[in-house]
Amino acid sequence: MDVTTAPHRIPAEMPQYGEANHIFELMQNMLEQLLIHQPEDPIPFMIKHLRRDNDNVPKIVILGPPASGKTTIAMWLCKHLNSNLVSKENLVVRELSFLTAEARKHYQRTKTVPSTLLVQLIEERLAEEDCVKRGWILDSIPETREQALMIQSRGVIPRHVIVLSALDTVLIERNLGKRVDPQTGEIYHTTFDWPPESDTQNRLVVPGGISEMETARKLLEYHRNIVGIIPSYPKILKVISADQPCVDVFYQALTYVQTHHRSNAPFTPRVLLCGPTGSGKSLQAALLAQKYGLVNVCCGQLLKEAVAGKTQFGELIQPFFEKEMAVPDSLVVKVLSQRLDQQDSIQKGWVLHGFPRDLDQAHMLNSLGYDPNRVFFLNVPLDSIIERLTLRRIDPVTGERYHLLYKPPPTVEIQARLLQNPKDSEEQVKLKVDLFYRNSADLEQFYRRAVTLNGDQDPYTVFEYVESGIINPLPKKIP
Repeated sequence: MDVTTAPHRIPAEMPQYGEANHIFELMQNMLEQLLIHQPEDPIPFMIKHLRRDNDNVPKIVILGPPASGKTTIAMWLCKHLNSNLVSKENLVVRELSFLTAEARKHYQRTKTVPSTLLVQLIEERLAEEDCVKRGWILDSIPETREQALMIQSRGVIPRHVIVLSALDTVLIERNLGKRVDPQTGEIYHTTFDWPPESDTQNRLVVPGGISEMETARKLLEYHRNIVGIIPSYPKILKVISADQPCVDVFYQALTYVQTHHRSNAPFTPRVLLCGPTGSGKSLQAALLAQKYGLVNVCCGQLLKEAVAGKTQFGELIQPFFEKEMAVPDSLVVKVLSQRLDQQDSIQKGWVLHGFPRDLDQAHMLNSLGYDPNRVFFLNVPLDSIIERLTLRRIDPVTGERYHLLYKPPPTVEIQARLLQNPKDSEEQVKLKVDLFYRNSADLEQFYRRAVTLNGDQDPYTVFEYVESGIINPLPKKIP
């Protein structure tokens, strides 16, 4: 494009298409693969890469000290994500190649595999069809910084790295109770995870190398190496405490590996805030507009401005205002479209609240191409909403707004003349809240990727959650 014609008026459909189809990430992944593999003919290579369609398969590394439960977590993740477990132990028992036979000799003698040989085995295993299609989880690999750098140089780049952590005293005590099922490879514990079946109990064996001295030696070696490995994986590494029930560790790990990392793709927020009256939508919208420069689109305010400005649509809306009747959806959408089509809304993004209120309005908004890429439902109990709204007052002399609980008037004289808006009566509030929750289930079903937040807390805490939901990619929903 000619820079002298800037700013370029890019149609709204272009970035929406790019975001919906992850075009930026697609191009980024292809470029990464080209630079890693450096094929002689890039075109067939890219075609093959696109046909694989495996950019989103799991690529996970799980590390941790002895007895931290990393193998158990890795096995559970493999089952849940339908992926492949890759460990030093299962690499050396495979009957495939000269490399495997060589590695097995080393492992049987010293219980270790030379780094160069191990990395070659990993590269060979990850190139197989099941790992290409369903992804992989490396259990306790890499063991050293040297291995981490060698693996990266071969183009093995994980998307998520999990490091389990616990006190050495806890790990030594835990390791003493460790038992292994020789048939399945499942790991159990005499205190924390004893199998209920008597057959399984009878065949459990005590693994080698779990004495207190042996565990302490392994812990010392682990601590010496992990400080060099961690810097190799900036921005994709998460430390999880292993000193908690195994199920809790698993769900924290699962939640992490299901999240996308922040993308460098251009992103224009189109935010929709839904919630009952008094849930704090207006405040959250104002905070977002202030911090990120989004256009604050309050549907009710737009209608009032149209009437006050005596615009073409305002003249049509005014009779409904005078009769205190609901403005028809067709008119509301026209006013809304006029605002969302303006250049600042397209370029900066917008935060919309007050519309849609039901499924028909949501369909109408979607049919016109106004598709929010972030939707938040603010849930607040009825008691809290009543407390927020029914105690609001206004000073008819100064126009100052007060709240009898949170912002009481400074003098008795002012308090005596305060008035309540009829819309803030308890009866009116209950009707509005009831109406919202009657339609909210349909809206949540329509906006399947919506994020539900607890709005009954400090507004700046709520804002932190909203902000996190906007700047971070939405989590993958894996059953």
